[in-house]
Amino acid sequence: MAISLRSRIHVAELLSKGEVGKEYTVAGWVDTVRAHGGIVFVVLRDRTGKIQLVVKKNVSKDAWKTAKNLTPESVIAAHGTLVESKAALGGRELVVSELVVYSKADPLPIDIKDHSKTILAKRLDWRFLDLRNPRNLLIFLVEAEMARAAREWFYEHGFVEIFTSKIVGAATEGGAEVFSIVYFDKPAFLAQSPQLYKQMGVIAGFERVFEIGPAFRAEPHHTTRHLTEYTSVDLEMGFIDSFEDVMDAVEGVVRAMIRRAISVYGNQIREYFPDAVLEEPKDIPRITIREAYKLLESAGVEVEWGDDLSSEGERKLGEIIEREYGSPIVFVTEYPWRARPFYTMKKPDDPEWTLSFDLLFRGLEIATGGQREHRYEVLVKQIEEKGLNPKNFEWYLNMFRYGAPPHGGAGIGLERVAMQLLGLGNIREARLLPRDPERLTP
Repeated sequence: MAISLRSRIHVAELLSKGEVGKEYTVAGWVDTVRAHGGIVFVVLRDRTGKIQLVVKKNVSKDAWKTAKNLTPESVIAAHGTLVESKAALGGRELVVSELVVYSKADPLPIDIKDHSKTILAKRLDWRFLDLRNPRNLLIFLVEAEMARAAREWFYEHGFVEIFTSKIVGAATEGGAEVFSIVYFDKPAFLAQSPQLYKQMGVIAGFERVFEIGPAFRAEPHHTTRHLTEYTSVDLEMGFIDSFEDVMDAVEGVVRAMIRRAISVYGNQIREYFPDAVLEEPKDIPRITIREAYKLLESAGVEVEWGDDLSSEGERKLGEIIEREYGSPIVFVTEYPWRARPFYTMKKPDDPEWTLSFDLLFRGLEIATGGQREHRYEVLVKQIEEKGLNPKNFEWYLNMFRYGAPPHGGAGIGLERVAMQLLGLGNIREARLLPRDPERLTP
């Protein structure tokens, strides 16, 4: 009979639930091939795992001939009987009666068995092959679960999902790090974040909104932690008492993301990522940036009071917090006004500082947020303080003339959370198709 892919079963399900002595169909990629006389052993790999196929000449001569000529990464389907085997993967293997080759693979341009044997730049050139390594594929399975957990958390806490434009007429943050695009006869940019539109959603009456989507930053950095395109998990919430309410929400979302990744893929993470975090943090401390300055100075790190933390300062602070508080995650609050965007609310009794925060995970910023300024007159003044022209934000400012509740929000970098959770060395590994100043393909 011809093999039908409709009856296909995934490897993990077959190994855990399959009944010995019954016939099954599997399909996937050829991982390895070993021929021993009248028997060919083929390890087949699909998204869920690997299983050994035993192709015997005395069971099916046609299948045996086909198996002898298989090349690694060819796509095949096999039908056969499940049997027990102490020597096989998962303690079971499939004795094949039929074998079909859908696509024979050419010799591989990179080593997909051992990712360390190929430099990252070349791996990214051949990304579709690179991801066939179970370790590399796992990164994105983890990210998918984290995004799903975040979305579920938002729905459970009364947030409405929105979908904002990524083509904008003005720079969201008011800075120069934007990508200019041709939009008919008008100047336009790729959105740095959905910030202004998130606020619009709150002011329009949704009250609580979130979005999981792309953000763009024209940052000419060549570091292991920067991307020019990344996935931002954004939230905005109205009728808040303080920016502490926003931190509570961010903590809830990040905990949900970490918890889901560990619960679903903990065993695989442990196998492939020896530096991963495998326990959800118990208590996440909250310190002001002034306290952070003091901690860093006591550790011999030079800081400039009133400035943002440097990447080295963040890294060192992460080490201090983990050592003294036992947490890989810390909120740093009340950042200086000169280091925050125009829409950030200043601290009422000390306007040099703001009602804002960063969330650091193992010494890397994974989220930024705070309370927004919702008073029209104050907002206009703050735009001017930043050297910007209020006319360029007229549509945005109009929102605050007709009733805007106290509100705040944050943006969480999905790739950065995954990078720090898994202990990756380069954020490009955590992006399916990374973009940096040099890379525009594939």
